[in-house]
Amino acid sequence: MMRFADKAVLVTGGATGIGRATAKAFAEEGAKVMIGDVDDRAGETVEIIRQAGGTAEFLVTDVRAPQALDALVAACVEAYGRMDAAFNNAGVLPPQRPLHEVPPEEMDLAVDVDFKGVFYAMQSEIRHFLKVGGGAIVNTASVGGLIADPNMSAYVAMKHAVVGLTKAAAVEYAQANIRANCIAPGFVVTPMTQHWADSAEFRAAFFAGNVSGRAAQPEEIAGTVLHLCSDGASFINGATFVIDGGQTAH
Repeated sequence: MMRFADKAVLVTGGATGIGRATAKAFAEEGAKVMIGDVDDRAGETVEIIRQAGGTAEFLVTDVRAPQALDALVAACVEAYGRMDAAFNNAGVLPPQRPLHEVPPEEMDLAVDVDFKGVFYAMQSEIRHFLKVGGGAIVNTASVGGLIADPNMSAYVAMKHAVVGLTKAAAVEYAQANIRANCIAPGFVVTPMTQHWADSAEFRAAFFAGNVSGRAAQPEEIAGTVLHLCSDGASFINGATFVIDGGQTAH
Protein backbone atom coordinates (compact mmCIF):
# COMPACT_ATOMS: atom_id res chain seq x y z
CA MET A 1 0.00 0.00 0.00
CA MET A 2 1.16 3.52 -0.82
CA ARG A 3 -1.64 5.58 0.67
CA PHE A 4 0.61 8.63 1.11
CA ALA A 5 2.43 8.77 -2.21
CA ASP A 6 3.03 12.40 -3.21
CA LYS A 7 1.89 13.58 0.21
CA ALA A 8 3.77 15.23 3.05
CA VAL A 9 3.28 14.60 6.75
CA LEU A 10 4.48 16.44 9.85
CA VAL A 11 5.38 14.49 13.01
CA THR A 12 6.27 16.04 16.36
CA GLY A 13 8.10 13.88 18.85
CA GLY A 14 9.55 11.65 16.15
CA ALA A 15 12.87 10.90 17.82
CA THR A 16 11.93 7.60 19.45
CA GLY A 17 9.06 5.33 20.35
CA ILE A 18 5.63 5.87 18.81
CA GLY A 19 6.81 8.94 16.91
CA ARG A 20 9.72 7.13 15.25
CA ALA A 21 7.64 4.06 14.40
CA THR A 22 4.91 6.22 12.88
CA ALA A 23 7.32 8.41 10.91
CA LYS A 24 8.86 5.23 9.45
CA ALA A 25 5.44 3.82 8.62
CA PHE A 26 4.40 7.01 6.84
CA ALA A 27 7.60 6.95 4.78
CA GLU A 28 7.11 3.29 3.91
CA GLU A 29 3.74 4.23 2.43
CA GLY A 30 5.21 6.99 0.30
CA ALA A 31 4.95 10.07 2.50
CA LYS A 32 7.60 12.73 2.74
CA VAL A 33 8.10 13.26 6.46
CA MET A 34 9.03 16.40 8.41
CA ILE A 35 9.98 15.68 12.02
CA GLY A 36 10.01 18.25 14.80
CA ASP A 37 11.65 17.39 18.12
CA VAL A 38 14.11 18.69 20.71
CA ASP A 39 15.73 15.26 20.88
CA ASP A 40 18.70 14.82 18.53
CA ARG A 41 17.73 11.18 18.09
CA ALA A 42 15.21 12.47 15.55
CA GLY A 43 18.22 12.68 13.25
CA GLU A 44 18.59 8.92 13.63
CA THR A 45 14.95 8.51 12.61
CA VAL A 46 15.65 10.53 9.47
CA GLU A 47 18.64 8.37 8.61
CA ILE A 48 16.66 5.16 9.13
CA ILE A 49 13.99 6.45 6.75
CA ARG A 50 16.50 7.59 4.16
CA GLN A 51 18.44 4.33 4.25
CA ALA A 52 15.20 2.52 3.50
CA GLY A 53 14.66 4.74 0.46
CA GLY A 54 12.25 7.20 2.04
CA THR A 55 12.28 10.97 2.36
CA ALA A 56 12.55 12.77 5.70
CA GLU A 57 13.86 15.95 7.28
CA PHE A 58 14.35 17.03 10.90
CA LEU A 59 14.00 20.50 12.40
CA VAL A 60 14.82 21.10 16.06
CA THR A 61 11.47 22.17 17.48
CA ASP A 62 10.43 23.05 21.02
CA VAL A 63 6.65 22.61 21.03
CA ARG A 64 6.38 24.98 23.98
CA ALA A 65 7.09 27.86 21.58
CA PRO A 66 4.30 28.78 19.12
CA GLN A 67 6.78 30.41 16.73
CA ALA A 68 8.78 27.17 16.58
CA LEU A 69 5.70 25.29 15.40
CA ASP A 70 4.97 27.97 12.80
CA ALA A 71 8.54 27.46 11.59
CA LEU A 72 8.09 23.67 11.50
CA VAL A 73 4.99 23.90 9.31
CA ALA A 74 6.75 26.42 7.07
CA ALA A 75 9.77 24.09 6.78
CA CYS A 76 7.54 21.20 5.74
CA VAL A 77 5.85 23.27 3.05
CA GLU A 78 9.16 24.71 1.86
CA ALA A 79 10.84 21.30 1.66
CA TYR A 80 7.98 19.37 0.08
CA GLY A 81 5.64 21.98 -1.37
CA ARG A 82 2.75 20.78 0.80
CA MET A 83 1.57 19.38 4.11
CA ASP A 84 -1.34 16.97 4.08
CA ALA A 85 -1.45 15.58 7.60
CA ALA A 86 0.07 16.10 11.02
CA PHE A 87 0.73 13.77 13.95
CA ASN A 88 1.17 15.68 17.21
CA ASN A 89 2.98 13.15 19.34
CA ALA A 90 5.51 15.15 21.40
CA GLY A 91 4.99 14.73 25.12
CA VAL A 92 6.51 14.22 28.54
CA LEU A 93 5.78 11.78 31.34
CA PRO A 94 6.15 13.49 34.74
CA PRO A 95 7.48 11.49 37.69
CA GLN A 96 4.89 9.50 39.59
CA ARG A 97 3.91 11.10 42.88
CA PRO A 98 0.72 11.90 44.84
CA LEU A 99 -1.24 14.91 43.59
CA HIS A 100 -0.56 16.95 46.73
CA GLU A 101 3.19 16.47 46.28
CA VAL A 102 3.47 17.52 42.60
CA PRO A 103 5.84 20.54 42.49
CA PRO A 104 4.91 23.54 40.35
CA GLU A 105 7.74 22.96 37.88
CA GLU A 106 6.49 19.44 37.06
CA MET A 107 2.94 20.62 36.60
CA ASP A 108 4.12 23.51 34.43
CA LEU A 109 6.13 21.16 32.20
CA ALA A 110 3.13 18.86 31.74
CA VAL A 111 0.91 21.81 30.84
CA ASP A 112 3.48 23.35 28.52
CA VAL A 113 4.40 20.20 26.59
CA ASP A 114 1.51 17.75 26.89
CA PHE A 115 -1.25 20.32 26.43
CA LYS A 116 0.01 23.66 25.15
CA GLY A 117 2.41 21.91 22.78
CA VAL A 118 -0.51 20.15 21.11
CA PHE A 119 -2.63 23.33 21.14
CA TYR A 120 0.09 25.44 19.51
CA ALA A 121 0.86 22.72 16.96
CA MET A 122 -2.79 22.51 16.00
CA GLN A 123 -2.99 26.27 15.61
CA SER A 124 -0.08 26.29 13.16
CA GLU A 125 -1.37 23.26 11.29
CA ILE A 126 -4.94 24.53 11.05
CA ARG A 127 -3.82 27.88 9.66
CA HIS A 128 -2.06 25.97 6.87
CA PHE A 129 -4.95 23.60 6.24
CA LEU A 130 -7.40 26.50 6.00
CA LYS A 131 -5.26 27.92 3.20
CA VAL A 132 -5.03 24.71 1.19
CA GLY A 133 -8.53 23.34 1.63
CA GLY A 134 -8.18 20.79 4.39
CA GLY A 135 -6.05 18.18 6.06
CA ALA A 136 -5.91 15.59 8.84
CA ILE A 137 -4.62 15.93 12.38
CA VAL A 138 -3.99 13.14 14.87
CA ASN A 139 -3.02 13.88 18.47
CA THR A 140 -1.47 11.47 20.95
CA ALA A 141 -3.56 11.28 24.10
CA SER A 142 -3.48 8.15 26.26
CA VAL A 143 -5.73 5.79 28.15
CA GLY A 144 -4.84 8.33 30.81
CA GLY A 145 -7.09 10.70 28.87
CA LEU A 146 -10.04 8.38 29.56
CA ILE A 147 -9.31 6.83 32.94
CA ALA A 148 -6.97 7.64 35.82
CA ASP A 149 -4.17 5.84 37.63
CA PRO A 150 -2.75 6.80 41.02
CA ASN A 151 0.15 9.23 41.24
CA MET A 152 -0.23 10.50 37.65
CA SER A 153 -2.51 13.50 38.17
CA ALA A 154 -0.63 16.00 35.97
CA TYR A 155 -0.33 13.55 33.09
CA VAL A 156 -3.93 12.36 33.38
CA ALA A 157 -5.24 15.93 33.46
CA MET A 158 -3.31 16.97 30.37
CA LYS A 159 -4.27 13.87 28.38
CA HIS A 160 -7.93 14.47 29.23
CA ALA A 161 -7.38 18.00 27.94
CA VAL A 162 -5.97 16.68 24.65
CA VAL A 163 -9.10 14.57 24.14
CA GLY A 164 -11.29 17.63 24.69
CA LEU A 165 -9.14 19.84 22.49
CA THR A 166 -9.36 17.31 19.68
CA LYS A 167 -13.16 17.25 19.87
CA ALA A 168 -13.29 21.05 19.92
CA ALA A 169 -11.18 21.30 16.77
CA ALA A 170 -13.27 18.65 15.00
CA VAL A 171 -16.45 20.61 15.69
CA GLU A 172 -14.97 23.94 14.66
CA TYR A 173 -13.29 22.92 11.42
CA ALA A 174 -15.29 20.03 9.96
CA GLN A 175 -16.85 22.32 7.36
CA ALA A 176 -13.35 23.39 6.29
CA ASN A 177 -12.45 19.76 5.47
CA ILE A 178 -10.11 19.54 8.46
CA ARG A 179 -10.39 16.38 10.54
CA ALA A 180 -8.99 16.05 14.07
CA ASN A 181 -8.80 12.75 15.93
CA CYS A 182 -6.68 11.35 18.72
CA ILE A 183 -5.26 8.04 19.83
CA ALA A 184 -5.29 6.69 23.37
CA PRO A 185 -2.51 4.10 23.68
CA GLY A 186 -2.16 1.91 26.71
CA PHE A 187 1.23 0.74 27.95
CA VAL A 188 3.68 0.92 25.05
CA VAL A 189 7.35 0.02 25.51
CA THR A 190 9.37 3.11 24.53
CA PRO A 191 12.44 4.84 25.94
CA MET A 192 10.06 7.02 28.00
CA THR A 193 8.36 4.00 29.60
CA GLN A 194 11.32 1.61 29.72
CA HIS A 195 11.65 2.03 33.49
CA TRP A 196 8.18 0.51 33.86
CA ALA A 197 8.96 -2.30 31.44
CA ASP A 198 12.06 -3.08 33.51
CA SER A 199 10.10 -3.27 36.76
CA ALA A 200 8.87 -6.77 37.61
CA GLU A 201 6.48 -5.28 40.17
CA PHE A 202 4.93 -2.91 37.63
CA ARG A 203 4.63 -5.60 34.98
CA ALA A 204 2.89 -7.99 37.37
CA ALA A 205 0.39 -5.33 38.47
CA PHE A 206 -0.28 -4.05 34.96
CA PHE A 207 -0.56 -7.39 33.21
CA ALA A 208 -2.93 -8.65 35.89
CA GLY A 209 -5.43 -6.03 34.76
CA ASN A 210 -4.89 -6.25 31.01
CA VAL A 211 -6.58 -9.07 29.13
CA SER A 212 -3.77 -9.11 26.54
CA GLY A 213 -1.19 -9.88 29.20
CA ARG A 214 1.51 -7.80 27.54
CA ALA A 215 2.62 -4.32 26.55
CA ALA A 216 2.43 -2.95 23.01
CA GLN A 217 5.29 -2.15 20.68
CA PRO A 218 5.35 1.28 19.00
CA GLU A 219 4.73 -0.25 15.59
CA GLU A 220 1.36 -1.51 16.85
CA ILE A 221 0.25 2.09 17.39
CA ALA A 222 1.45 3.49 14.08
CA GLY A 223 -1.13 1.72 11.94
CA THR A 224 -4.04 3.51 13.59
CA VAL A 225 -2.37 6.89 13.09
CA LEU A 226 -1.86 6.20 9.39
CA HIS A 227 -5.45 5.10 8.96
CA LEU A 228 -6.77 8.26 10.63
CA CYS A 229 -4.62 10.40 8.35
CA SER A 230 -5.67 8.52 5.23
CA ASP A 231 -8.53 9.01 2.80
CA GLY A 232 -9.99 5.79 4.17
CA ALA A 233 -10.88 7.66 7.36
CA SER A 234 -12.63 10.53 5.57
CA PHE A 235 -15.73 10.30 7.80
CA ILE A 236 -13.88 9.88 11.11
CA ASN A 237 -13.72 13.15 13.01
CA GLY A 238 -13.51 14.08 16.68
CA ALA A 239 -12.92 10.47 17.71
CA THR A 240 -10.60 8.93 20.28
CA PHE A 241 -9.19 5.56 19.23
CA VAL A 242 -8.26 3.36 22.18
CA ILE A 243 -5.26 1.10 21.50
CA ASP A 244 -4.77 -0.64 24.81
CA GLY A 245 -5.05 -4.40 24.28
CA GLY A 246 -8.29 -4.46 26.25
CA GLN A 247 -7.06 -2.58 29.31
CA THR A 248 -10.07 -0.25 29.56
CA ALA A 249 -12.51 -3.00 28.59
CA HIS A 250 -11.58 -5.11 31.62
